[in-house]
Amino acid sequence: MTAESFERAPQDGAGASYAAAGVDIEAGDRAVELMKEWVRKTRRPEVLGGLGGFAGLFDASALKRYERPLLASATDGVGTKVDLARRMGVYDTIGHDLVGMVVDDLVVCGAEPLFMTDYICVGKVHPERVAAIVKGIAEGCVLAGCALVGGETAEHPGLLGEDDFDVAGAGTGVVEADGLLGPDRIRKGDAVIAMASSGLHSNGYSLVRHVLFERAGMALEQQVEEFGRTLGEELLEPTRIYSLDCLALARTAEVHAFSHVTGGGLANNLARVVPDALHAVVDRSTWTPGPVFDLVGRTGSVDRLELEKTLNMGVGMIAVVPAESAEVALTLLADRGLDAWIAGEITDRGDHTTGAELVGDYAV
Repeated sequence: MTAESFERAPQDGAGASYAAAGVDIEAGDRAVELMKEWVRKTRRPEVLGGLGGFAGLFDASALKRYERPLLASATDGVGTKVDLARRMGVYDTIGHDLVGMVVDDLVVCGAEPLFMTDYICVGKVHPERVAAIVKGIAEGCVLAGCALVGGETAEHPGLLGEDDFDVAGAGTGVVEADGLLGPDRIRKGDAVIAMASSGLHSNGYSLVRHVLFERAGMALEQQVEEFGRTLGEELLEPTRIYSLDCLALARTAEVHAFSHVTGGGLANNLARVVPDALHAVVDRSTWTPGPVFDLVGRTGSVDRLELEKTLNMGVGMIAVVPAESAEVALTLLADRGLDAWIAGEITDRGDHTTGAELVGDYAV
């Protein structure tokens, strides 16, 4: 644009500004001040500097203790669960979900989560809401043993409503090369250990919302006897974070692989870590899915196979261990307060076309 163009600009009102366009820089600055306290709680010794720089700094010399360190990275969000948080006005739990989705992908290969960054996109910056979201992320990072080294809060007026928001995050971890877990380690006869989920976690909420709200007309504030609380409280139950449990298990017992049960369900995610020549058989009769899974299936007349490829059905993480290590693994997980059980075993692939299957009927 030329100087002449500026001179011809309309003079019949106040000049344009970022604030007039809907972006409140001062509110953003206040949000940063409010979140600093929570970010500090996640600090690890390797973190340099504080919140407010252009990049988070992590002292990589800490990796010198590794002979051959492999860096692992993962990124994720929490999907349409954020809509329920918005509708309920509860902003300090959704961050747990975000951390769980990221760090438990990292730990599948045996990596220790080191640090995370987050991205929060809002229609309008409400500083206290943004700080509450970051509070949840920071608390999740503490549970995962990783640092929150930075992030971004973006205000998108005109694209999002004033109360709308979304969150995403990325994490980095490290694993010793000879400690890398995965398909190459799995053997015939290995035990498949299931670790209980805390509920729906952060997958399948498009189906859940369609069934419970659009079709059944249920309300978030509705008391549900099977839950002992409201529907909204059940649906907002934070994702369980397994990273420290899995790392402790890998240090104590021989572990061949982990599988994080997220979108796609138990069988599909377990199949991702099973080698081509082998097959995982998981027996449904070894556990009873929580009442929220029954509610969704029954209310929406959802076929069992459809439920199983959409929801975790009560299992959030799988460990594949040698059969002789199974009892040690179960004892350790129980001591850490995590409900776990032997749910199946690894067999020859045979005529099976997929790497994992669920058999039998759920216990009642």
